[in-house]
Amino acid sequence: MNTKKKILDAALSLFSEKGYADVYVSQIAEAVGIKAPSIYKHYKSKKEIFNAILDEMKNNYVKMASSLDINGDNAAGDAAFYMKASGEQIMETGMALLTYFLHDEYACKFRKMLTVGQFHDKELAQLFSSQYADEPLAYQSAMFAMLSAHGQLKNEAPDVMALHFYAPLFMIMTMYDREPEREQELLQLARRHISQFIRIYTKEEYHEDNCDTRTEP
Repeated sequence: MNTKKKILDAALSLFSEKGYADVYVSQIAEAVGIKAPSIYKHYKSKKEIFNAILDEMKNNYVKMASSLDINGDNAAGDAAFYMKASGEQIMETGMALLTYFLHDEYACKFRKMLTVGQFHDKELAQLFSSQYADEPLAYQSAMFAMLSAHGQLKNEAPDVMALHFYAPLFMIMTMYDREPEREQELLQLARRHISQFIRIYTKEEYHEDNCDTRTEP
């Protein structure tokens, strides 16, 4: 691992533990095992380190989404995928995305950093809202609108559908952050939620007889 990557990893760990505002460049340098002035050979400021962490988070997500044959942030492109997907594929894609956010160390630390920082820093509060509310809801609302227009989903308000789909999954993520020992229970709950969402909002003619996504309570 090169020094730039070590700096990002150390900074993210410290930000998630202490909060962005309470971490100094000298502490990041100490965690990496270098002198504080050496940090500035790679990053001009703590803010630049933070921005690099944000870019790394986005790049990691794009790579993960690509491995599932979706974009993850392009509603038009992903609507085309879901138009062809079976109930089982929708389930497995949704669960893979959730599992990524639960298990990926970078994603977990980033979420914790923003959760802690939102109460002390207006910019972090805005980023938290953008990252975990506004952007995913806008993406899903646009995608559900396209699926409804295509006739695959019922003609319901897409923004409300997005809330119905995303809000429980976000709540499951926050529950896992507090009580990771409940993982299996929470994953089962997520499967039941996605299954019920498919049954409620998918038009009857698109239900697949050979793909029952329902799970036992």
